[in-house]
Amino acid sequence: MTRYRWYVDRSPFVSEFGKLQREMTRLWDQVYPQEASSEGTGVFPLVNIREDHDNYYVSAEIPGVDEKDLDITVASDSLTIKGERTIDIEAEVSYHRRERNAGKFSRVLTLNNRIDSDKVEASLKHGVLTVTIGKAEETKPKQITIKAS
Repeated sequence: MTRYRWYVDRSPFVSEFGKLQREMTRLWDQVYPQEASSEGTGVFPLVNIREDHDNYYVSAEIPGVDEKDLDITVASDSLTIKGERTIDIEAEVSYHRRERNAGKFSRVLTLNNRIDSDKVEASLKHGVLTVTIGKAEETKPKQITIKAS
């Protein structure tokens, strides 16, 4: 049986640096609570992208966002979803947990092919934004017929 030795740096510098890093994170989270990272947070909004022969379909979860607070743009081969989520915060109460953040967001999605910016539709229903994006004609696969000689 092979034995391995593990090296752990127990120098005072490393341990003090770790304490300093944890303290700075704690202070930052107190000063900017809306930017505090908590377990499970990540890219917002979460999206699903699928395609068929003619279109891309993008579904984004954006609960609590009104359509007037959204800005959707397309260019060449990308879709940009920008918006702002506002949450009423009561000043007289203390929160036990606050995981739903408010603020501005932006998400840029790059698609595989060029898109037709004239064939884009968006709808918002039950907190899910659905964007249908037409593919550019030159990027669609074409069936080639074989001529017999």
